[in-house]
Amino acid sequence: MREFKKYPNRRLYDIQESKYVTVEDIRKLVLKGEVIRVLDSKTEKDLTRSVLLQIITEQESEGHEPILTNRVLEQLIRFYGAPMQNVVSKYIEQSIKTFLEHEQNYRQRMQDFSPADPMGLMRKALEQNMEFWNRLTNTSIDNNSRDKQP
Repeated sequence: MREFKKYPNRRLYDIQESKYVTVEDIRKLVLKGEVIRVLDSKTEKDLTRSVLLQIITEQESEGHEPILTNRVLEQLIRFYGAPMQNVVSKYIEQSIKTFLEHEQNYRQRMQDFSPADPMGLMRKALEQNMEFWNRLTNTSIDNNSRDKQP
């Protein structure tokens, strides 16, 4: 894990490399697959999420098409504090993981020149997401039932 300190002057310091970096430098590390962690220099509060969100905002302001549309963001806001918040978080994370696995499989098939069925891959991803969702909701319902028993 690559750690950074964020100072009150908004500068970011790479602890491993012993140098100041920009948000763009951190974005490039994330693109390479590095796991990052950003801590406030005084309080040690974890600021990683705010830096990652800043990177997303900057990407969109540079003209990149938003991945999280306004409708998606509105729905996500509605889930905060709701009983299914944890389930939704796990579902989204698993969905992205499944998508990336299928994307890698698709790329490998294309490199091997074997026939690929993109619709079949997407159908399989959807089926896996539904299975995951069903497991999560069943677990959530079972846990809620146990919690309510006297």
